Amino acid sequence: MSEKPSTTLPGTVEKIIKPVSPDEPEKAQIAVEGADDLYREIRIDNTLTKSNGDQVRLKPGAEVEVTVEAPLSATTPKVENRPQQ
Repeated sequence: MSEKPSTTLPGTVEKIIKPVSPDEPEKAQIAVEGADDLYREIRIDNTLTKSNGDQVRLKPGAEVEVTVEAPLSATTPKVENRPQQ
């Protein structure tokens, strides 16, 4: 496991977007569950690499995990907002 702070959210591949030009990559549009409505979809190059080095593509409807990771120096401790008594 990585030493960097991270969070992982579930997502679903909504669609595969074919490139306009042959020299551009195919994109996968992923809906990230738990994200705000206006920022829910992300688009990434539709190329993943397996542990043996083979490249694969995502299919529409595939369930995926989206992980956001940051170096410790880019984070601050979370302070809980507690009501004063």
